[in-house]
Amino acid sequence: MHDLKSPIGEAWLTGLDCRIANGPFVDKTLGEAWKEMTTAWRGLKFRDETDFPLLLKFIFPTDKLSIQVHPDDAYAAVHEAAAGGRGKTEMWHVVSAEPGARLLAGLKPGATKERVLAALSDHTLEDLFQSYEVQAGDTFFIPAGTPHTIGPGMIICEVQEYSDLTYRLYDYERVDAKGKARELHVEKAMEVLNFNSNAGGKVATRPRLIRNKKFWEDLVDCPYFSTSKREIDEPTHLKSIGKPSHEFSLWVFLEGEGKIGWSSNPQDMTRSNFGEFSYTQGECWFIPAVFGSHGYYPKKKTNVLMASPLNQKNELKKNGDAD
Repeated sequence: MHDLKSPIGEAWLTGLDCRIANGPFVDKTLGEAWKEMTTAWRGLKFRDETDFPLLLKFIFPTDKLSIQVHPDDAYAAVHEAAAGGRGKTEMWHVVSAEPGARLLAGLKPGATKERVLAALSDHTLEDLFQSYEVQAGDTFFIPAGTPHTIGPGMIICEVQEYSDLTYRLYDYERVDAKGKARELHVEKAMEVLNFNSNAGGKVATRPRLIRNKKFWEDLVDCPYFSTSKREIDEPTHLKSIGKPSHEFSLWVFLEGEGKIGWSSNPQDMTRSNFGEFSYTQGECWFIPAVFGSHGYYPKKKTNVLMASPLNQKNELKKNGDAD
């Protein structure tokens, strides 16, 4: 991930146009494969879903990103139907960071609409933000409505609702080669901005131990996704619970290389390959809901970020809040 030949702002890992590298859907785009996947692949909660739910990406900022905010689903459904009508809640996991690298996430206590507008006018908006110096392994939760920006000198793995809706609040008065500034969306940004200082920010992760050794680390759980990180430096085996999961998962290998072997019930997963796959740093894998018992065989110490989608529409129906 550090040997790019030319600067790149971000790399989408689960864009609908991304192509599958191996397995039964090889050479198909993720969008094409999603339409063909059975419940054994998607999971019970996603068997009837038309839209792929999660976008995972790496972000490589070489300068401060614009100060921006994303709408929630309710606002997007009313005001952004043409853009898909889906809001954007996200989380960031810091893969690496240079000394002094910083990001802004959420407003300080006491920030008001009037103060934000005044700070926009005199170019002091950053002063109203909660600022964080980041280190590798830090995790941040950015629910819809939380204003934020990322600075240079870090690599971030982002998990988010599948949406690209962004309202730019401030862009540091930058212009392109033709002297043209990027469009700002101040009016919409102010409509969706959450002034609660406790909305979003750095999260305290929760380690889980196996034989007194940290193996899982729970990162973020929210209505749209659940994320954890797994550290493996020796052969490790996990047993299947014997029934299909409610959802698939996405694994991003942040560090290391090795193999994963598994066994499954072919009656539950007729299109699956059986055996093992080799992984290396920077890869993203789609793990079907019916995966079975599996073992990790690392050649190098491995860190893998694991993201599972949660079906908000199903939850609303279950609770009687939707038709």
